[in-house]
Amino acid sequence: MPFRLRTVVGGATLATAAVLLCPAAAAARPAAAPAPPAWSAAPAPGAGAAPGAPDRPFFYLEGAPGTVLADRLSLSNPTGRALSVRLSGSGSGAGGWISLASKEVRIPPHTRAGVPFTVTVPRDAAPGGRSGTLLATGVGKGAGAGRRTVPLHLRVTGPVLSALTVEKVSVRRAGGAAVIRYTLVNRGTTVLRPRIAVRADGLFGPLLRRAAQTRPPTLAPGRAVDLTETWSAPPALDAVEVRLTATAAGGAHDAATASYTAAPWGVLAAPPLLLAAGVGVLVVLRRRRRGTGPGGSRAARAAAGPDGETRPSGDEPADAAPVLAGTGPGARG
Repeated sequence: MPFRLRTVVGGATLATAAVLLCPAAAAARPAAAPAPPAWSAAPAPGAGAAPGAPDRPFFYLEGAPGTVLADRLSLSNPTGRALSVRLSGSGSGAGGWISLASKEVRIPPHTRAGVPFTVTVPRDAAPGGRSGTLLATGVGKGAGAGRRTVPLHLRVTGPVLSALTVEKVSVRRAGGAAVIRYTLVNRGTTVLRPRIAVRADGLFGPLLRRAAQTRPPTLAPGRAVDLTETWSAPPALDAVEVRLTATAAGGAHDAATASYTAAPWGVLAAPPLLLAAGVGVLVVLRRRRRGTGPGGSRAARAAAGPDGETRPSGDEPADAAPVLAGTGPGARG
C-alpha cells in the first residue's frame, strides 16, 4: 500500500475511534451535583445579639421535663422573586417535640423572615441529651427548589437516678415446663437496659442457674413491663424457691423470690383421700358403739317384755316351767 494511502486510512481509523469513545467517556464522568438552593435556612441570631451577627450553626436548647422552649428559624431569600418553603421537624428524639408557628412560609424577594417554633419537653422525659432536625423544603423549581436542614440539640435537665424493681413474681406449671412471670418497673429518671438473672434452689440443692440476659432492650422512666421466663425442665417432686435478680447501668439493682411446690397429681391427691377414709372409719365405729350401749342392741330390746323382763324363747320346752307343790285337797302329806 502506498504511503499516502496508509496515512489516509490510519487517520480515518483514529477519527472513528475518537467518535466512538467520546460518548463512553462522557457517560463515565459522574453527574454534576445539583446546585444548592438560592435561599438559606439557619437559626436566627440569639437574643441580645448585635445587628449583623453571624448565624448560629445549630440550635441548642436546655430545659427541665414539662417545660416549653422557644426559638426562631431564619429563612433568607436573596433572589428577585418570592419563594415558598415548607417546614417540619424530624428525628426520633426531640424532632417529635417541635411545633412550628407555620408549616409553609412565603418569603418576598430580598427578604429575611423569622419563623418561631417551640419544643415541648414531656413531663416523663429522662434527663440527658436529645437531637432533632428542622427541615426546610423549597416549593417549585429553579432557584426556589432544594432542601436545607438545621440541627437541633436539646439537653433535658434534672437529677440522674437509676432505680429498678422486680415485682409480682409467680411460678406456674405449664405441661412439662414451668413459667416464671414477673414485672419490671423503672423507678428512676434514666432509660435503662435491664439484665435479668434467674436461679432456682430445691430441698437438695441448686436446680437452675441462668446467666443475666437483657430483658427488655430498653425501659423508659416510669414504665413497667410484664415478662416471662420459661423453665423447660423443672423437678417433678420438690419444694423450690425461684429468685430473679435485675441489674442495670448506674447501680440499679433489685431481686425478688417466689415459692413453687412441684408434686405429681397422685401425691397431691393422697392426703385428702386418706383424710376422707379416716373420717369414714370413725363414723362406722361410733355407730357400732351406739348399738352396744346401756340400752343393749335392738334385738335385745325387742326380746324384753313391757316390764323389762326377758321373754322366753320359742325353743324352750313347755314343761320347763317350775311346778309348785301346794297344800290343797289333792295334796298328800
